[in-house]
Formats: sequence, C-alpha cells, structure tokens
Amino acid sequence: MAKYVLALDQGTTSSRAILFDRFGGIHGNAQMEFKQYYPESGWVEHDPMEILRSQKLAVTAAMEQRGIDPMDIAAIGITNQRETTIIWDKHTGIPVYNAIVWQCRRTADICERLIADGLLAHVRERTGLLIDAYFSATKIKWILDNVPGARARAERGDLLFGTVDTWLTWWLTGGKVHATDYSNASRTMLFDIDRLCWDERLLKALDIPACILPEVVPSSGVLGYVANGISGLEALAGIPISGIAGDQQAALFGQACFSSGKAKNTYGTGCFLVMNMGKRSVRSKNGLLTTIAWGLSEGGVDYALEGSIFNGGSVIKWLRDGLGLIKSAPEVNILAESVPNSGGVIFVPAFTGLGAPYWDMYARGAMFGITRATTSAHIARAVLDSIAFQVTDLLRAMEDDTGSALTELRVDGGASVSNVLMQIQADMLGVNINRPQVVETTALGAAYMAGLAVGFWSSIEDIEVNRRVERIFTPTISDEQRSADYALWQRAVGRSGRWISTTD
Repeated sequence: MAKYVLALDQGTTSSRAILFDRFGGIHGNAQMEFKQYYPESGWVEHDPMEILRSQKLAVTAAMEQRGIDPMDIAAIGITNQRETTIIWDKHTGIPVYNAIVWQCRRTADICERLIADGLLAHVRERTGLLIDAYFSATKIKWILDNVPGARARAERGDLLFGTVDTWLTWWLTGGKVHATDYSNASRTMLFDIDRLCWDERLLKALDIPACILPEVVPSSGVLGYVANGISGLEALAGIPISGIAGDQQAALFGQACFSSGKAKNTYGTGCFLVMNMGKRSVRSKNGLLTTIAWGLSEGGVDYALEGSIFNGGSVIKWLRDGLGLIKSAPEVNILAESVPNSGGVIFVPAFTGLGAPYWDMYARGAMFGITRATTSAHIARAVLDSIAFQVTDLLRAMEDDTGSALTELRVDGGASVSNVLMQIQADMLGVNINRPQVVETTALGAAYMAGLAVGFWSSIEDIEVNRRVERIFTPTISDEQRSADYALWQRAVGRSGRWISTTD
C-alpha cells in the first residue's frame, strides 16, 4: 500500500516538492529558488524552462532527503502561482516568450481599453473578477500582439496557453494532457464561473483563439500519468496526476475550510484572504473577487470570496535584497521586536500597484512619517505592519459583503511563522489568529485533492481530523488604538494612490 502523496508547489519565487503521509505529516521537503526578471518598471517575468527545471530538482531532492521509494507514492498533486501566463509551441514545448507573472503591470493600458469599451460589468458578472492586469487574459493578448508571428501560429493551432499548472502537467505527461482545473480557470478573466465554460465574448474582445485554451477539469480526479522518459523524473513514470488547484484555493482546502464562512489568509509573496462561500456565487460590492474554490469529481464546484494583496512577504525580501537592512528573512522579526511600535512610520508596499479592495494599477510604494528618530528597526516594524494593515483592509471588506463578523482567521504561508507578525495581525483585526502545526497548507491542499481522487483519503472527514493547532494569537490592544492606527494607514494609502497616473 502506498505511503505518500507528492505535492508540487510551484510558487512565485521558488518551486517546492513535499511528500505527505496519511496524517498530513511531512516526509521530505525541498525548495529551489529561481530567477526573477524585471525587464522594465512594473514588468515581472520568469523563464518557463527554469520553472520546470527547478520543480524537477525539488522533487528529486525531496525524495532523496528521506530515501523515498517511488513505489510508495500514490499520486501527485499540483498547486501553483496563479494567473502567471505561458504560451508555448505544442510540437516542441518551447515557450514563445517568458512567463508573464501575475504581479506584472504591463497590460494596464489594455485593461483601460476594455473598461472604455464597456466590458467591466460583463467581466464582473461572468468571471467574478475585475478588469485588471493581474489576471491572465490581457497577458495572453500582449504575447500574441507583441511576439513576432505568435498570433498567426496561435490561429493555426500551433500554440498552447496555460497557467503554470497546465505547463507542468503538459510536460509531465509528455504533452498528452493540456488541461487546467476550475480554480485556475476562474483566475484567467476568460472563464464563466457559473456556466463553467470559456466566455465567447471575452475571447472575441481580446482576440484570443479558443484553440489555445486548455480543457477545464475537476480539481480532484485523475487527469493523466507521468510519462515514460521524463528527464530527471524517470522513476515517477506511471504515477497519476490527480489533483490541481491554484495556490490560494489549495491552501483553503489544506486548512480544512470546507464549510461556508470559514476563512484563511496565506502570507506568501502576496497575501490572499479567502472565505469559503459554499455553492453561493456571490458578487462583492467592496472590490473583492468571486472565484471558484474547487471542483471535486462529485458535487460540482464550490465558490469563495477572495481579496488579493500583491506585495506581502515580498516586502521582507525587499528589505533583504533591495535595502540590505537584513541578511536573512527571520532577522526582520528581531529588528521589529526591538521597538514597541513603528514610531509613527507607515509603509505602503505598492511596488506593483494595489490589489483589493483598492485595485489601483498606478499606485506605487511610499513611506510616511520618517523623522530623525527613525531607525532600521522602525522601518522593519512598519514593513510588518503594512502586511497586517493590508489583510485588515480585506477582512473589513469581506465582513461587509457577507454581513457577518469573522471570529477566527486561519493562517499559513512562509511569513505566518513570524510570531511578531501574527500578533500584529491579531491586534489589527481584533480577532484570533489560528496557526496550524503544518503551515505548508498550500502543498497539503494539493496533496489532499490528489489523494482523495485515488482513495488515499476516503473523505474530507478523514482530512479534517488531521488539522492540528500550533498556536492561537489573541488581540492585545484597545479598539481605540486599533481605529487610530488603521486611520493613519488609510491616510497613507490615499496619498500613494495613482502615483504614476498621467491624468491627475
């Protein structure tokens, strides 16, 4: 009997591979970083071949770490950075251009034209999204319009589009499977989340040939097998790929937020607050997104409300790599804890614009309240505060949309291991922060979906009992202090808005 499920967690800055047992325990965990490309201001790219190589290396390292026998792997689940767009030649597998990353703002002008053409309401109603450069649709158009010969090749049926899950699946199956799941399709700004099909009007408006789009399949279900002779992964041949979900939906599943009203926040490169809405396809009035949480092989799809923050954990990396204030990410906690507060410093991390609930493609990062008394410790504290403030924006919008107050927020992701950040978050929100023993819930969610499809777990009830709480953080500041701090944050956000706009 197989002992493990292998999860491929392909993120924005690294590729990971984690092996989970039946109790959600980790038996091998490897991570490989890859290069970020910034060819112009506001542009972000990845090399798709480097993504593939790094994911293969992570799988090999994770298996060697514990001497895992491939025969003991029941299935493979894939979770991925969403919206990131790749177009490749279906005959050779060679990308026609670098992957355009979800953070990239190069297509803001295309979005403005779509809005001017009156498509905002249609996009909102059909896709649950807003028109923004964040999503895949305008990235596809940009590649087809700007790469010589790409549009003609696409119209001939020689090119394929996919988000990263599709890219990995296509390569792992030897080009036999060109598919994505409902959760990833719902992030393209091309998918009708109620009819569960690609939207013809949006494809026409963006001049995107339907033949390049992947088949959309359930998030849990066998969709293919690792092919023979995949370089670096030969030993995995024949193992089923049976779970796919975008990273935030996978984390919601991994946190066992199976019932309507339960919510989690993932502190990764960005921050993503997601609330399960069950079978209700609710549209937000506060700038949040309606998205498909997952589609299991039985029971149709479940929906979620989501708020997306473009720069969360990435601001800590900026402190390290951009400013050189710290040598490693954990050092930010030591610096931040050395002062009682930020000393009045407010940092708005709008490096690539602001996501929900502002949706300002033209905002840029700013720091306010600096005095001669400001130290690197105050800046470090302000950076952590900025993450917590942004999540507070999302939760307040979500509570207004649903008409109910959240009493607990489940957390995960790399930055959730920071005790000081989690305490700041509890103070800012005024609710308990629930951190599980296993914070790798994104990978865990993909593993659960894959395992359910092959009987490794028999039901979601089997999964729920696996979740263990590591620590609960409770609020420690007064409502008056919380309101004053938040008002200062909102003032700073207002001043950073539309910074690079030419119309003001």
